[in-house]
Amino acid sequence: MDEVTVRELRNHGGDVIDRVEQGETLLVTRAGVPVGVLGPIPRPRLSATSLLARWRNVPRIDADAFRSDIDAVIDPTL
Repeated sequence: MDEVTVRELRNHGGDVIDRVEQGETLLVTRAGVPVGVLGPIPRPRLSATSLLARWRNVPRIDADAFRSDIDAVIDPTL
């Protein structure tokens, strides 16, 4: 776990919160002594019913068109 000092938290709070928002957990220290932990809030899990409802709204993908698009960007001989 990475550490962040109280001074860093005060002076660069936005940057520290950005790191936490991206999933990082940080140990907050004052004068080298741990005083707290900053971490992301767990996201709520979706129920099976809501996952199925979302799945029904996903557009169909044309596999041939998708393959063609990929081949246009990446060398197919790789």
